[in-house]
Amino acid sequence: MSSTHFGFETVDERDKARRVRGVFDSVASRYDVMNDLMSAGLHRAWKAYTVMVANVQPGWQVLDIAGGTGDLALAFAPKVSPGGTVVHTDINQAMLRTGRDRLVDAGVVLPTVVCDAERLPFPDGHFDLVTVAFGLRNMTHKDRALAEMRRVLRPGGKLLVLEFSRVAKPLAKAYDWYSFQVLPRLGRLVAGDADSYRYLAESIRMHPGQEELKALMHDAGFGHVDWHNLTGGVAALHVGIKC
Repeated sequence: MSSTHFGFETVDERDKARRVRGVFDSVASRYDVMNDLMSAGLHRAWKAYTVMVANVQPGWQVLDIAGGTGDLALAFAPKVSPGGTVVHTDINQAMLRTGRDRLVDAGVVLPTVVCDAERLPFPDGHFDLVTVAFGLRNMTHKDRALAEMRRVLRPGGKLLVLEFSRVAKPLAKAYDWYSFQVLPRLGRLVAGDADSYRYLAESIRMHPGQEELKALMHDAGFGHVDWHNLTGGVAALHVGIKC
């Protein structure tokens, strides 16, 4: 039996996907509200920066993995016209449904696919850009997921990974207090679920830091990788180019 981390807990890796799915089933309906509260709205600035770095062009094929409530897909959709496509995916049906409804309400209709990032149902070299925002840390085999993301990119294509990371040391004590004392209370008050938000705080601590994730992306075959700290390292944007 192989084991992996679910937050600070060690679990059978076959059970992790089910438990992660339970977390996001629980929080899907209040996910956007909680993101605003948790980050004081900063997640919107981080995603806007990601969209700027993506520099999406008309005609591009874009894959948004773990796209959830559709923030990036909604931002990319007008930029790929004419002739391009944004594919909005997530492994969690509740999150994907929430995102699809939000996109439709905004007048945006695009392919919405339930799929596992470790086994992407797309051909080799199909996409100009692949993005994953705040989803990589929940994947059981990050190396497999990154290899799949590289596989579906065309040569010269770009992977953007926006994820929580390691904060600068002067911020660490305050960040830990907020994550483990304030965040679960917010989750209980707003979403009726303290445990899921405790897991989210723990999952951030178990996720590779900036240099470790850069190394993982190199190991997955990306020829050039760099990263940009956001808000003192609370989040980081990693950029990988397929050679």
